Amino acid sequence: MAWNSAEFLIAVLAGIWAGSIALVGFGMDSAIEVASSLAALWRLSHERDEARREAAERRAMRIIGIGFLLLAGYVSYEASATLMAARVPHQSLVGIVVAALSLIAMPVLVRFKRRVASQLRSGALEAETRQTEICFYLSGILLAGLGLNAWLGWWWADPVAALAMVPLIGWEGIEAVRSRTCCAQ
Repeated sequence: MAWNSAEFLIAVLAGIWAGSIALVGFGMDSAIEVASSLAALWRLSHERDEARREAAERRAMRIIGIGFLLLAGYVSYEASATLMAARVPHQSLVGIVVAALSLIAMPVLVRFKRRVASQLRSGALEAETRQTEICFYLSGILLAGLGLNAWLGWWWADPVAALAMVPLIGWEGIEAVRSRTCCAQ
């Protein structure tokens, strides 16, 4: 959660400064993942009253899922508008560093989370691990978009990268609404 919280703050601020919808979208995805992680922790700490826990869990997951779906819509709209208006984002060295560090950190976090999920026999943590794997792919897409903009001057690579993120963010949303992600058994 600490990593995703820092990722959220740095990516959103750097994205706003650079005018990068891919970077802002990546940061907002991290914020929603923090909420999802909090829901997973809450679920693990309230094992006694199963009926209340399950109802609250489904409600929390729907809210998180709607957040992902709204983010997918926002990123789609902003990326399309950026392409149509030919708004050129600035280069973002901070964004490139965040994406590169995320590409290194996410596989480590996946291994750690998977080990803990296995030891606890927790479907909630296993599903949280799948979300972390998606973040790895988002990091790669982001790095490609920011890198092509910075190194080759392909301004359109940023909004195209943002559009490439939309299916993954949308999938996270659909799975959360169906209660098949972070807190699902």
